[in-house]
Amino acid sequence: MASSSVITPEDVLESLMNDGTMDALRSKIINQLKANEELKSTAIGMAEESKVLKAPGAEKQSKRELFDALRQELEAPVLEKASKSVWDIILDNDGLGKEINETVERVFCRLSGREPPLQPSDFEGLQDKAIENDKGKGKEKDRSRDHGKKDMLLAPKKRSYVEMSSDGVTEAVKEGYQTSVPESSTITTT
Repeated sequence: MASSSVITPEDVLESLMNDGTMDALRSKIINQLKANEELKSTAIGMAEESKVLKAPGAEKQSKRELFDALRQELEAPVLEKASKSVWDIILDNDGLGKEINETVERVFCRLSGREPPLQPSDFEGLQDKAIENDKGKGKEKDRSRDHGKKDMLLAPKKRSYVEMSSDGVTEAVKEGYQTSVPESSTITTT
């Protein structure tokens, strides 16, 4: 796609689905769910406290009848707990959620013809190289000043609402930021 075309979320999703990334992410989410001991113990506890299993005559029912009745009773609450766990995994800023965000951003940049932004780990590597170069030359730097620069480099590059409002929608669109436009406004692109 050319860099002048608008990249939609659907374009990014289609690319992720076509290159197998979605399947890999889905597999990682499933593996983390399987390893979630709290979710397992909650489901087991719900089954042990089941009204179906405690009902008179439950021991006389076939396994299939018990399974169907348990499923009918417990499917919604267990899936609700699993769904919450999945969202916790997806929204985690340190683990898989971070990987998902970086992957989506990388694909968006690739589709739009832009360079992907440097990640915080890239900045740390650059700083380590700079410190090594300075040591090699026998220079000593003020650690607090260096630490302040590192914090600035690692700070999120998100613009605040005030910055977006003061710059106007046009500048934000030129720079590639997503903004919400009032429904009464129309934007045309060529």
